Amino acid sequence: MLLYLLKRLIAMVITLWVIITLTFFLMHSIPGSPFNEERATSEAVQKNLEAYYHLDEPLFVQYLQYLKSVITFDFGPSIKKSSQTVNELLGRGFPVSFELGMVTLIVAVFSGITLGIIAALRHNGFIDYLAMTIAVLGISIPNFVMATLLIQQVAVNWGILPVATWASPKHMILPTLALATGPMAIIARLTRSSMLEVLTQDYIRTAKAKGLSPAKVVLKHALKNALLPVVTILGALAASILTGTFVIEKIFAIPGMGKYFVESINQRDYPVIMGTTVFYSTVLIAMLFLVDVAYGMLDPRIKLHKKEGR
Repeated sequence: MLLYLLKRLIAMVITLWVIITLTFFLMHSIPGSPFNEERATSEAVQKNLEAYYHLDEPLFVQYLQYLKSVITFDFGPSIKKSSQTVNELLGRGFPVSFELGMVTLIVAVFSGITLGIIAALRHNGFIDYLAMTIAVLGISIPNFVMATLLIQQVAVNWGILPVATWASPKHMILPTLALATGPMAIIARLTRSSMLEVLTQDYIRTAKAKGLSPAKVVLKHALKNALLPVVTILGALAASILTGTFVIEKIFAIPGMGKYFVESINQRDYPVIMGTTVFYSTVLIAMLFLVDVAYGMLDPRIKLHKKEGR
């Protein structure tokens, strides 16, 4: 198991390096300069600014300098917010984005698994059809469309919940619902199909024959194996949720990393773009790693195959 984890860690480092390299060269391949919009500055001032941010050096030298900044986790000052460093922007914006992402993930997993179990236990019944209809709608409607609908109906027409900023728990409800609907629907469909398959297994029939209660059969014996497909996609779902917060944060005026990331792209703020990309890539790769570990813990056959393969 230790060797497997070591291999995964090495793969994580290589993946992160590839992401950093591709992002760096793609970003610098776009024509223009971050200072092109500053019409009032003279050519000499622009050259001084480029020298200050090392943009006048050869591209490969800039690349090596950036690799050094990644290793030391010091992304330097923002070009457009010169009084602030990228690390300060990350420290201020990421906790908000992370809180929104984690709350969304918890809501999506809990509600999706619950909906999937109920649908499987009421297979081909009204509740099953209703649950799967909700799931199809959740998958079909993009989160930014769902956000617009929630704002118009719940906040504007009904006036039940606040719609902007991040001042209280009430402000979390609408953006969380907008983000959680799609992942919840995917988890519900997966849980339902997996649960239906598990419930036909011999060990489930044996548990029922022993006189165990239906709740104990489902929660203790069936659910663990039924969750394996859900655990498999949790990494991808976490990635979609955390990157989806960028759009939702912009719609709901949430002061998270989405605000800084969108602004940095529009303004060609290289340090912020790279710092945000590296930071989020690290978080997402780490989450995928944790999913692999959790999958191995849930399914003992993975360890068995490893031993047999030696």
